[in-house]
Amino acid sequence: MRVSKLFTEFFESEKASGIVLIICTLVSLFLANSVLQENYGHLWHYQIGHHSVEHWINDGLMTIFFLLIGLELEREVYIGELSKLRNALLPIIAALGGMLVPAGIYMIFNHGTPTQSGAGIPMATDIAFALGVLSLLGSKVPTSLKVFLTALAVIDDLGAILVIALFYTDNLSLLNLGIALAIMGVLFVFNRMKVNSWIPYIVGGIGMWYFMLNSGIHATISGVLLAFVIPFGDGSEKTISYKLQHLLHKPVAFFILPVFALANTAIVIGDDWMEGLKHENSIGIFLGLVAGKPLGILLFCFLAAALGLCQLPKGLKWKHIFATGFMAGIGFTMSIFITLLAFKSQPEDITISKIAIMISSLVAGIIGYVFLNRSLKNTEIIEEEL
Repeated sequence: MRVSKLFTEFFESEKASGIVLIICTLVSLFLANSVLQENYGHLWHYQIGHHSVEHWINDGLMTIFFLLIGLELEREVYIGELSKLRNALLPIIAALGGMLVPAGIYMIFNHGTPTQSGAGIPMATDIAFALGVLSLLGSKVPTSLKVFLTALAVIDDLGAILVIALFYTDNLSLLNLGIALAIMGVLFVFNRMKVNSWIPYIVGGIGMWYFMLNSGIHATISGVLLAFVIPFGDGSEKTISYKLQHLLHKPVAFFILPVFALANTAIVIGDDWMEGLKHENSIGIFLGLVAGKPLGILLFCFLAAALGLCQLPKGLKWKHIFATGFMAGIGFTMSIFITLLAFKSQPEDITISKIAIMISSLVAGIIGYVFLNRSLKNTEIIEEEL
């Protein structure tokens, strides 16, 4: 299978970022529950320009993360795994199953309760963590499996972005939204005119972010929209899209996501934290990520293959797809991100959800690693015997 240089770079940076994220999470939890608890908490709530440091991270820095996701999705659509419909259908259908089934399981436990707005929490997949766990299996992981998981996770993130735009928008300002979209329209014209300077797109992107921030729609959406008006050209190393994606990989993987993890896992764990795990919200998150993700992905893929819509990539078996479903159950970054939007005025539910997300992601990652490691070993044995 031909794998592009940029995909390899993306995979390498994301898997390394997963390890950094684990370290940052452990450090943050330690500091939040140490003698430095008060000072550490104040650090993230320190006000800069009428907003807290945490707010600037979640609404500002994370926009750059979504810009990178948009650029990666654009590349996949034009020349990558998603460029041919038959190849794209499997990860698209897998992502769809991996979103709908977990959300459905969550709603079974939370429909009609104050926490039903959290249905989007178990729908998300953390690319960095998922690829980080996959990388622990080393060279025996088929390239087709790496590509499948990456494409699935990118589409999953697109789904999460749509969920954020459609269901977690308050007090919509049509004027500000209209200005943001008008700026996007101007940038699109620049794209069609083959304007290949970075300056108008960066300046326009900042303007889009500002007006999107004040529109009521989450500002990070502007990152994805900006990605699709940046000239892609032929996708070569000389294009703005390629250069920007290459430039953003390491800052996002080793600064933005780690800082997000530090700021959003500063959880003070009380003596009664285990009681929170009995809450319908926690149960919905746990079962959604640990059970809903693998079941949804496997079921939707199996039905699509049975109907002749697509087929498994060469070298992959259904047990690999099922095991990969557990990897997709590592929600972490995106799940926490949606939690902050779902429970803005419910701090207790945010804390409970974060703990449930971390436990669920840990369990899903361990199961996925063990299951996939065993299935790949068995595959190697069969190949050796043949």
